[in-house]
Amino acid sequence: MGNNSGWKQKLSGVFDIIGEILAVIYVVVFALLLIDAQWPFISNVEWLYNTFKVIWMYGGFVIAAIVGLEAMVKRNFLFFLIFAVLLAVCVIFTFFPDTYANLLGFAS
Repeated sequence: MGNNSGWKQKLSGVFDIIGEILAVIYVVVFALLLIDAQWPFISNVEWLYNTFKVIWMYGGFVIAAIVGLEAMVKRNFLFFLIFAVLLAVCVIFTFFPDTYANLLGFAS
């Protein structure tokens, strides 16, 4: 158990640090987009505004994935595998615009 636990702790620590960094970036981007909605300054720079919108759209999912991986790496392999498969399903379906539009209710 000692060998097995060591790499799990290290990997959990890596996911923890990545999750913390991404969460801070996400909150900063979200705050800047909210401020920009009231007083436009980022939307004047189209590439930056588009980048922030992509971060805002997918950031929550990425953070949830990282935190989920952090939690599952501490569990047994079966739970990790189930989570990884579900995560893969979510990622794959984001490439199907019709499915994503139906989920959000934008389909006509």
